[in-house]
Amino acid sequence: MRKFLVVLDESRECLNAMRFAAMRAAHTGGGVKILSVIPPEEFNHWIGVSDLMREEARERIEVHYEVFAKWMRDRQGVDPELKIREGEPVGEILSEIKEDAEIGVLVLGAGNDRKGPGPLVSQLSRNSGSLPVPITVVPGDLTKEQLEAIT
Repeated sequence: MRKFLVVLDESRECLNAMRFAAMRAAHTGGGVKILSVIPPEEFNHWIGVSDLMREEARERIEVHYEVFAKWMRDRQGVDPELKIREGEPVGEILSEIKEDAEIGVLVLGAGNDRKGPGPLVSQLSRNSGSLPVPITVVPGDLTKEQLEAIT
């Protein structure tokens, strides 16, 4: 089964990327893998504090994931899987793609403010010619109706 890999983060544009991935998976008989990456700088503390912060980050991610997973199951009939990794986001995304042969498309949400599309879109777009899968960049300001029309 082909999977759509979508990145779960704190950005607003993440919502449209999740919607797009779920809708495409539902229409094509694919699956969705949700990846969340905890950056290493979050744990530059004493060991005990670091472990507590790591656990709290994982709990936040799981709660956030469950909101998206419930919507995907209820509205799209797609049961996503969650993968949490620790490290630099771009490197961890590339590692996940290499480790899971079923991933066929990377779905990223693009911001629509003055700062640009966001660091992941910017960094991964520069290397898109050498990636093992295509990237779908979903504009953050698309409406639900527009997403439904294009999926």
